[in-house]
Amino acid sequence: MTKTIIVKSILNKTKRRDPWFLDDYTVNPYSGCSFNCLFCYIRGSKYGINMEEKLSVKSNAVELLERQLSARARKKQYGIIVLSSATDPYLQIEKTTQLTRSLLEVILHYRFPVHIITKSDLVSRDFDLLQAIDSAAILPDDLRLKLSRKAFLTFSFSTLDDPVARIFEPGATPPSVRLETLKAAVQAGLYTGVSMMPLLPFITDTTEQLENMFQVFKRANVDYIFPATLTLHGTESSDSKVLVLRAVEKHYPHLLEKYQRFFSSGSQMPLYYRRAFSQKMEEMCRQYELGNSILP
Repeated sequence: MTKTIIVKSILNKTKRRDPWFLDDYTVNPYSGCSFNCLFCYIRGSKYGINMEEKLSVKSNAVELLERQLSARARKKQYGIIVLSSATDPYLQIEKTTQLTRSLLEVILHYRFPVHIITKSDLVSRDFDLLQAIDSAAILPDDLRLKLSRKAFLTFSFSTLDDPVARIFEPGATPPSVRLETLKAAVQAGLYTGVSMMPLLPFITDTTEQLENMFQVFKRANVDYIFPATLTLHGTESSDSKVLVLRAVEKHYPHLLEKYQRFFSSGSQMPLYYRRAFSQKMEEMCRQYELGNSILP
């Protein structure tokens, strides 16, 4: 059974704005996550294993956000709010709680710009609010001459292959459904992009896979793409490194030795791989005329 919790704060001010996600603030309506992505960077944190079992609804989130945004708006401390940084804002329980929708209504009222990051098709329910925010929000001073849009919608994909996604993202909306929602967002006139994070070495980062993904997203008329490779942490049973290596051993045993070697002494892929990956992504973005940033 999903728990409800009382929190002391819902609006978090970031120390520095991420160049990809442009997060001045973050809001997480839920604690824990039912999507259970094996590679999730929060694994090994307090959420641990069985993330769905530890899923909690922040029952006082709307009241808190109302109070915090009111204070920020009075001081004209406008900034882009990212939903979400530690969980998906459109988990299955959002269908009944409608907590994310209520938070977006508060965000619209106080005219803050917003960036939604999701793997879910449920976001289509709130296209109307995102369109309204895009029209009414006030950008922070340093972005007013750089951006013409105020609502951003990023769909996260590590693969377009539903069977692969069932291995590494067992609780998330299938990529095929996610893709149709992305197309609907573009048709609705929303500023829409893709977070290709993480691409899985030798599974979803092959030339064939990359060409297919870029072709599909180009045809969908996305506005930007954020490609990134895999990062794995930890040695405990709940940590992403253990979970991903276990999945590779089971489903891709011929790749296990490579993965073990790659992550034997750290959380990132080797430097030579990361440099080659970065160069490849820049070349493909140019080839397909797709930006790798929201900023022009």
